[in-house]
Amino acid sequence: MPKRVDHQERRTLIADALMRVAAEHGLEAVSLRHVAAEAGVSSGMVQHYFRTKDEMMAFALSVVREHSESRVGQAVAALGPDPSPRTLLRTMLAELLPLDEARRADGRVALAFLAYTAVRPAVAAALHGETAELLAFIAGQIRAAQARVDPDRAAVALLAVMEGLGVYLLGGHYPPETALGALDTQLDLLLGPGGPEET
Repeated sequence: MPKRVDHQERRTLIADALMRVAAEHGLEAVSLRHVAAEAGVSSGMVQHYFRTKDEMMAFALSVVREHSESRVGQAVAALGPDPSPRTLLRTMLAELLPLDEARRADGRVALAFLAYTAVRPAVAAALHGETAELLAFIAGQIRAAQARVDPDRAAVALLAVMEGLGVYLLGGHYPPETALGALDTQLDLLLGPGGPEET
């Protein structure tokens, strides 16, 4: 009887190898051959699952997204049934920052992917819906907090602050506590001061 192949498992194995290559050596080092070598499989197998480098990159980014969603979901669940909008946003955005090694590895891949898409509009288009959903969620929380700001513009600003903090953290420009302090300051400006549990 032929051996059953778990195609999702193989795709994930290849995407994890891609993430390691991209995180350690940058996207310029990513090729079907390098990813195959890192995964311990043939180049033909990589091409079977990903016809193009763009497809491989998009799948790796979806793995990063799953990691992030899992971390955010666990952190938000720990807040209890009815966190304030500010607490919810602070928790979610702090979880998305590269504050530890696992998040730094994901952050390096995400940053490399964004740089990759900057010159590939068709690949970047796949991210537009996700960005719009995230902005709508943030704006909804700002609206729920009855902040005296335009929720949609404030959401764009808050997301930009979080992304910028992430880039500087990845570059080692300042420590995590500095980034968290800057995030808290931005939230204070938008929504008012948070409680002591957030400092």
